[in-house]
Amino acid sequence: MDSITQLALGAAVGEAAAGRQVGRRALLWGAIAGTLPDLDVFIPFGDAVRDFTYHRGASHSLFVLLALTPLLVWLVLKLYPDTAGHRRRWFVMIYLVFATHVLLDSFTVYGTQIFWPLVTTPMAWSTIFIIDPLYTVPLLLGIIAALIAGRRYSWGHLANSFGLVLSTGYLAWTLGMKLHVENVARNALQQQNIAATDVLTTPSPFNSLLWRILVVDDRHYYEGYYSVLDDYSSISFGRHSRQLELVEPLREIWPVQRLRWFTKNFYAAALSGNDIVITDLRMGTEPEYVFRFKVGEMGNPHAYPAPVERLPAIRNYERLGRVWDRIWDSRAEM
Repeated sequence: MDSITQLALGAAVGEAAAGRQVGRRALLWGAIAGTLPDLDVFIPFGDAVRDFTYHRGASHSLFVLLALTPLLVWLVLKLYPDTAGHRRRWFVMIYLVFATHVLLDSFTVYGTQIFWPLVTTPMAWSTIFIIDPLYTVPLLLGIIAALIAGRRYSWGHLANSFGLVLSTGYLAWTLGMKLHVENVARNALQQQNIAATDVLTTPSPFNSLLWRILVVDDRHYYEGYYSVLDDYSSISFGRHSRQLELVEPLREIWPVQRLRWFTKNFYAAALSGNDIVITDLRMGTEPEYVFRFKVGEMGNPHAYPAPVERLPAIRNYERLGRVWDRIWDSRAEM
């Protein structure tokens, strides 16, 4: 999730877990702990593919964060020795903030290696977009109320807890919507005789009403949209070539193997000039995608590896208005 949401979640969880014992310091250190795991974006891992695929790795492991918790508790107690009697409370609070951070990230499409190093496959349940105001706003209102309440602790604590309940309830709603959309999508694919190797459903930007459906087979990928307000027969799929023959000569090189693994097969290749490019199809919409990587160059007549390079994201902000229209009207174009 985005940094503001993780900061707000950390502060809300901190206040709920330890606000009664340590006051506003629980909000502050909850916000700090809620931000720490994402600082791995500042660590250079060696090249563009490593930077992309190692993010949300060790720094988001429930085991690594459990080992880090005593160090952060030690720092807190150095700063606030008067709270030494609440050492266990600090420990529980900080680890809860860490754990909720990485679990929330697992609800996005990017994926999170929460069981690293035992299991390195990223968990990606893909039920919520990386920025969703309906999840974040209740958290912000709750922590603002807790800050305003000050010594009148009870009502501020109640407001913060209510914000947590609302945001958690919304997350449960997105899970229910995903199950519904997946059922509708698979029925539509069957009716249209589209044989799928893999199917991904993920919410469109800033909402959980309109969902993008991505389907891949060995040669093509298909993209469609479904609003929970649509009837069951309104999914229209566009078909596009994956052009995997471009990367076939490069299949043994590490960047290609790593991207195939990380994208869980939801990738396509393309030729841009002489550059061979791999696109992560999960994040974006046809033909605009966020993560694209140059992995080779086309020679005469064979492809050969080239230094890995992340290409600029393709963004079209006009689509945001189309998202709103498509939620309500199945005939609207994306």
